[in-house]
Amino acid sequence: MRAVLVRIGVDQAYGKWNAPVDPASRQFVYLPIPESDGTVFHPNLERRYTDFLPGLESFCANHSCHLRENLQFPSPLLQRSVHLDPDFKQLTYGDDGARRGRVIKEMSNGDLIVFYAGLRPISPCEHKLIYAIVGLYVVDEVVCVNAVPPERWHQNAHTRKSKRGETDIIVRAKRGRSGRLERCIPIGGWRDGSYRVTPELLDAWGGLSVKNGFIQRSVVPPAFLNPQRFYAWFLSQEIPMLERDN
Repeated sequence: MRAVLVRIGVDQAYGKWNAPVDPASRQFVYLPIPESDGTVFHPNLERRYTDFLPGLESFCANHSCHLRENLQFPSPLLQRSVHLDPDFKQLTYGDDGARRGRVIKEMSNGDLIVFYAGLRPISPCEHKLIYAIVGLYVVDEVVCVNAVPPERWHQNAHTRKSKRGETDIIVRAKRGRSGRLERCIPIGGWRDGSYRVTPELLDAWGGLSVKNGFIQRSVVPPAFLNPQRFYAWFLSQEIPMLERDN
């Protein structure tokens, strides 16, 4: 088994905002990064941030906060297209198989992709951001983007575009064992000058391929040194997985 830790979601580098999380319940909103300006989509396949507004507003209503006044949501995002990847409803994930996704390109049936995000707490918390696992895929298959037929173009951000990277790949995950977490799992905070996985979790997982649990940002996704041990820990958390984005 192979397993990697992949950062997803809007943040200060991509979108200038962090999606919210309630530290008490660990309920959160999944909000993808913006699509590149000038992207051309196949007819009727463009996704926009307005598609995610109901989920954001529902979260705010449930937690008695205001999207703009309390969470400072940047209204210009509503004018932009969204790069919905991973797509938890379709259980797909796309990446560049020649660069960041090179290790993912080599994955096969039963391998793991663990998704995490930097979320902003809506109430006072030890850290400015909560780095947390928000989803997990058990890989079913990995295919080249050019092998995806037109009737499946709607399933991933990399195939919704009329122009895609020649080395792009699409991961399809196993149903019933993959999805967005019903509530996130905090895994790290600020220590030693950056955001890192806690020492306790590094021990529980059997370690990561990065120095001292560094997860703030990386070109190559960190790999789990003992995937089976991590997966046993993950399953012990007993958190339901949803086949939807929010």
